[in-house]
Amino acid sequence: MSYKPYMTDEGIDSLHTATVLDEAGEPREISLSGERPLTIYLDKKEIVTLMTMGAQPELLTLGYLRNQGLVQSLDDITMICVDWDVEAVAVSTKKSNPDVEQILSKRTVTSGCGQGTMFGNVMDSLQQLSIHCPDFDSSTIYRVLDSLNEYNKMYKKAGAVHGCALCDASGTVDVFVEDVGRHNAVDAISGWMWLQEMSGEGKVFYTTGRLTSEMVIKVAQMQIPLLLSRSGVTEMGLQLAQQVGIGMVARAKGKHFLVYNGQQHFTV
Repeated sequence: MSYKPYMTDEGIDSLHTATVLDEAGEPREISLSGERPLTIYLDKKEIVTLMTMGAQPELLTLGYLRNQGLVQSLDDITMICVDWDVEAVAVSTKKSNPDVEQILSKRTVTSGCGQGTMFGNVMDSLQQLSIHCPDFDSSTIYRVLDSLNEYNKMYKKAGAVHGCALCDASGTVDVFVEDVGRHNAVDAISGWMWLQEMSGEGKVFYTTGRLTSEMVIKVAQMQIPLLLSRSGVTEMGLQLAQQVGIGMVARAKGKHFLVYNGQQHFTV
């Protein structure tokens, strides 16, 4: 059996209600998505505070540590314990990453909602990545979009959240995560993949959010070759996708989409 660290299961109900007035002055009860701060402590050292719905805090923590390069191997982690009473998660390791202090010394404030911090070594790691965009066609994109119609449950009820999914080219959805920040959702999926020992090869990553540089970096770290969004793309996001070789499709709604990168691999 593959090694897995001890992890609590402290996901919380993230759907709440409030009474509002509509445009006619009539009261209506509506749904609200929850949002809680969660501070990550790595071997008793405070790392970052994330704003999250709190549905999958252990996976979020695991994926965050992985994508930021703060933990080198899943085998190094002994315990991930979430305690909502103090709004914190404690991570214990067998041995500390010797580069943690250097990594933490350089922070970049990003455009990410619900997160907004990227450590300096992450950008450097892109120099070693080379990903091959697969051949894909319009049917591939339509299959993925059609498969996701039944998801986005929190968004449909309350809005104010982003959804991310890991799929394959046939449209099968491996895992779907919603959170207040798209970066939280992608980190949770990264943590899930780490536990499942799942490769990103041949997968499609979908997000409702815009494709910024940080989103491209996280997907590249997971070795996923095709990135799909219903939102737009930033200039740096496109440059990084071109640099590492990720296929990038955005503005994908209904039967409309735009191929930003990987045009040579696309057929109608």
